[in-house]
Amino acid sequence: MAFDNSPFRAGAQPQGYAGSQVEVDQGLRSFMLGVYNNMVVGLGISGLVALALNMAAVAQTGAGRLALTPFGQFLYTSPFKWVLMLAPLAFIFVFSFRMDRMSASSARMMFWAFAAVMGASMSTLLLVFTGASVVRVFFITAATFGGLSLYGYTTKRSLSGMGSFLIMGLIGLIIASLVNIFLASSALQFAISVIGVLIFAGLTAYDTQKLKEMYLYSGLDAEGAAKMSVNGALTLYLDFINMFQFLLSLMGDRR
Repeated sequence: MAFDNSPFRAGAQPQGYAGSQVEVDQGLRSFMLGVYNNMVVGLGISGLVALALNMAAVAQTGAGRLALTPFGQFLYTSPFKWVLMLAPLAFIFVFSFRMDRMSASSARMMFWAFAAVMGASMSTLLLVFTGASVVRVFFITAATFGGLSLYGYTTKRSLSGMGSFLIMGLIGLIIASLVNIFLASSALQFAISVIGVLIFAGLTAYDTQKLKEMYLYSGLDAEGAAKMSVNGALTLYLDFINMFQFLLSLMGDRR
């Protein structure tokens, strides 16, 4: 599905939309509300799955220490751990190649399934960081994300130039993360986390503005807008999750 990603032109009537400006504004608010609702449901599913798996995988010993249960050993120490790590990536590929052929309801169910798989993959964070610090960083991330997304939605300044810079930075970040798997440098990991927070903070504002413009200028019908809402929820969900993980690496209290 192709979208017109040209910057919002002040005072211009959205292409393909025959309604009044009031109807346009109402439609945009409804669309963005759908994006955020889908995203919040996805985050809720991820959190519940991560918590449920952690409760089943970890038990407290008589000495007060945490130990993996047989189920936890299967999840985190057997070859199944690679399935847990790579399954979210498989879902992203499915979304990339099949979104155009999915109905809106199928795309939504696929997104929620992806959120569950991502929650299972992220359950390992509860083995590394204390529950209190995970909750604290989650709310810090939520407040930061909310402010940046609001900025992206309300600003009249085009963020398209910043988006190109951020995408290049993201590619560099991925390469540096892969290199650090072999180097295991704590200094490089700290730098990666700081840069990662900045990149996904910028992408939050950029992607919010892009979603707004895509809706205004695409001229999609109700089904197409619903599918785009799910795709937008996935985009913002990934921005949130990545920013959360980088912030947790910087601010989380390790067990």
